[in-house]
Amino acid sequence: MATTQDPALEIQELTQKINHLNYQYYQNSVSEVSDLEFDKMLKRLEELETKYPEYKLPHSPSQRVGGTITKSFETVYHRWPMLSLSNTYSEEELREFDKRVRKAVGDDVEYVCEQKFDGVAISLTYENGKLVQGATRGDGTRGDNITANVKTIRDIPLQAADEDYPALFEVRGEVFMPFRVFEELNLEREEAGEQLLANPRNATSGTLKQQDSSVVASRKLGCFSYGLLADNLPFDTHSESLQAIQKWGFKVSDTWRKCSSIDKVLDYINEWEKRRSELPIATDGVVVKVNSYALQEELGFTAKSPRWAIAYKYAAENAATKLLGMQYQVGRTGAVTPVALLEPVQLAGTVVKRASVHNANEIQRLDLRLGDTVFVEKGGEIIPKITGVDLAQRTDDSQPIFYPTHCPACGTELVRSEGEAQFYCPNEKGCEPQILAKLEHFISRKAMNVDELGPKTLEQLYKAGYVRNVADLYDITFEQLVQLDRMGEKSANNILNSLEKSKETPYERVLFALGIRFVGSTVAKKLAEQLPDLEALRGAAYDELVAINEIGDRIANSILHYFQDPDHVELLERLKAAGLKFKSENTAPEVQSNKLEGLTFVISGVFQSVSRDELQQLIISHGGKVVSSISKKLSYLVAGDKMGPSKLEKADKLGIKMLSEGEFLDMVSQER
Repeated sequence: MATTQDPALEIQELTQKINHLNYQYYQNSVSEVSDLEFDKMLKRLEELETKYPEYKLPHSPSQRVGGTITKSFETVYHRWPMLSLSNTYSEEELREFDKRVRKAVGDDVEYVCEQKFDGVAISLTYENGKLVQGATRGDGTRGDNITANVKTIRDIPLQAADEDYPALFEVRGEVFMPFRVFEELNLEREEAGEQLLANPRNATSGTLKQQDSSVVASRKLGCFSYGLLADNLPFDTHSESLQAIQKWGFKVSDTWRKCSSIDKVLDYINEWEKRRSELPIATDGVVVKVNSYALQEELGFTAKSPRWAIAYKYAAENAATKLLGMQYQVGRTGAVTPVALLEPVQLAGTVVKRASVHNANEIQRLDLRLGDTVFVEKGGEIIPKITGVDLAQRTDDSQPIFYPTHCPACGTELVRSEGEAQFYCPNEKGCEPQILAKLEHFISRKAMNVDELGPKTLEQLYKAGYVRNVADLYDITFEQLVQLDRMGEKSANNILNSLEKSKETPYERVLFALGIRFVGSTVAKKLAEQLPDLEALRGAAYDELVAINEIGDRIANSILHYFQDPDHVELLERLKAAGLKFKSENTAPEVQSNKLEGLTFVISGVFQSVSRDELQQLIISHGGKVVSSISKKLSYLVAGDKMGPSKLEKADKLGIKMLSEGEFLDMVSQER
């Protein structure tokens, strides 16, 4: 595609091209260009839209990366109510449903069967083919307007394809989190010392309610569309609507099927009860709908649900087995997690030998005892969990489980902070599994990505006394490496080269790699955006930290505690001396004017129409400077909601002029 000097035309061409490439990639699994070429086009579009915001199109693909901060979600009313479905769990009840339908409309009935994906129902409104609103189900009559978050989901078109759609229409869908993404998210939370999410549905629901749409974008949610609503629909059947919305660019699961009888419906249900483990997302049943719109209208609705549809729910997959023992694992943050050791049992196509118990409270709640017959369930969970005990099978020799008072690895007395369910081993510098887990976290793909080093080599280096912390990794010599078991000269050189290459890792990932408790990759990115070098982070006060979006009391105190430890300060100095990047290298925004030249600004709080990062970019692009602390030399404090009280007090005391969000935007838009 040839570029043009006309920014409006170039923005239009890039928007069309990138939307086409996204459609090909996410709907048809076709990559027409390399990732590098795609990223260059998207970056060019974002640069143009920043410089010429008046030319940005409503369906711009730049909205997919998020960045909108929402203080609260507006309540919106559904044009067509989002009713729930009646549920059934048996063949008999399903046949009764079929009898009721045929009694009302005759025997000439065709059904459509669809997987009942275990996600969050969403309503998508389009005007002239453009997405204008995304809303949650809520109470069925009204829900939350989460349009900014919905726009980050790549399965949802911002502009419908073709042109044969109604002027106003609504698509219903199910937003979900794939198993793979859920596992990665829980791994990240575990590494950050945060409580694990129970299942993909809960994770999806929580993600859609995030105030920052860039967080939603990072969670890689998907959406299967399953319904179309409009006045005077040009289709006679539900199946025709599914084919139409797929043609318009919506992602429709290819698992749906037309069935000519209730026996065919049951065949579909039985087939997918066995096959549903093949799907990359959670499903808990099958939705059965009368295909004909005319018959749907004739059947009508009850107060709560349509008479022309029903949901057949699968029973949760569970099994009974014996609890043989309890193992206690020590994680990177020192959290001691109980894992149940089970007599092997077949469950959902796999042999289960271990199950999650989460914490000491759960052991007590379930009244678990060694030797008990326990119920293990997968359901929507990824990791099997114990859901109960068969007390009728409990024997007199069953043994109560006593949670350890001391670390199973190093013997240090465990501690539990007020309000937390987990016990922790505080011996972070002398507890072997904690040290090894910190090293593994540091070299992991999302952190420093030292891909030539693995857990077994790290363990050898630790046991040989060569590595005790992450800074020691950069002091490893060739001679030390070749002494390890099964380590040849080529492998040793590869490890050294990989460590050298890791020094190019951006600051935000170095920050994540440090393993500060509660600082996952998303939090690390937020910190790097607002405090763009290590010295700014080290010098940040509590109020300054909690003023950053997504940073609460727990994270702020954890960061302050980390930098108060002299050993951590020494570690950081060694890493800095080794050549790691402790300063953000984000490309400076293009200079638009010098109207703020010589002025310094502190940004604090949460803003409605722009993000803090966008404010910072605006200040720099107009010649100003952003600093992190308030002093007599400061020109302005740009104040948003939830600003720390101590910062406000200090600004008042020093007589610093404060600007509201609107006043600042007026300042940069005025002619000088």
